[in-house]
Amino acid sequence: MNDYKQIKESPPEGISAAPISDENLFEWDAVLVGPSESIWEGGMFPMKLSFSEQYPDKPPSVKFLCEVFHPNVFPNGQICLDIIQKMWTPIYTISSILVSIQSLLLDPNIESPANPTAAHLYAHDKQGYNKRVRACAQKSAEYL
Repeated sequence: MNDYKQIKESPPEGISAAPISDENLFEWDAVLVGPSESIWEGGMFPMKLSFSEQYPDKPPSVKFLCEVFHPNVFPNGQICLDIIQKMWTPIYTISSILVSIQSLLLDPNIESPANPTAAHLYAHDKQGYNKRVRACAQKSAEYL
């Protein structure tokens, strides 16, 4: 409830999130807006956050519900991000998780790729990578 209150009263720019229903606070829908003046601009990327009863001691499962061509996003939408995996600590909030994911869009970690094709393009063919990302951003609104 504290996370919900925080994100409702002071949502980070370009991010919205809320429980699916008042009866189920363990499943949340979220939307990340592609950062302006980036290849992600114009995209609206829906996500699902699933919390266990061990939250905040255990991280939520976070996944995109649309195609996101990115070195740190698996084809099934799961996100490879250290703060929701091996570096989790209860000080992180839903807002901080979503802001981190939004930042990850702009600054991928190609040393630990979830999508080797995206990592290769990012490293060796930036124009090809940008073209694939722009296509995802344009298509993303169809999922809302």
